[in-house]
Amino acid sequence: MTPRQKRFAFIASGIAALAMATAFVLNAFQSNLVFFFTPTQVDQGEAPQNRVFRVGGLVKEGSLKRDQSVFEFVITDTAKDIPVRYSGLLPDLFQEGKGVVAQGRLDAQGWFTAAEVLAKHDENYMPPEAQHALDQASAKKAAQSLKP
Repeated sequence: MTPRQKRFAFIASGIAALAMATAFVLNAFQSNLVFFFTPTQVDQGEAPQNRVFRVGGLVKEGSLKRDQSVFEFVITDTAKDIPVRYSGLLPDLFQEGKGVVAQGRLDAQGWFTAAEVLAKHDENYMPPEAQHALDQASAKKAAQSLKP
């Protein structure tokens, strides 16, 4: 091999290694990416069927049921509701009427099976996506009630 061919092989192998590293990083990023949806968006079919995603809103009053370590409750954005099942311990700040974000999958029966439940951490905080979704749902509901 001539020095020129060796230099070309070295550069080509460096570019190939960089391309492979980039592909691995992008693949890992894609598989760990979790999107946020509101109950209205889930009801409209915007949420993925076979992927993990987050749904957020308020825990509907009177919807919390417990059977041993399995909890069932309803998340609402005041326009639409989505039933949730969660096995495990709920966060200490989890309450009916308060903000919550659940991460999991939607099953064929329409239940959201949560692997993780996050409750808001103080009285004034709600994830920006959840607050925006609640504001939009409230505005839409108000507009519908004004129609004759």
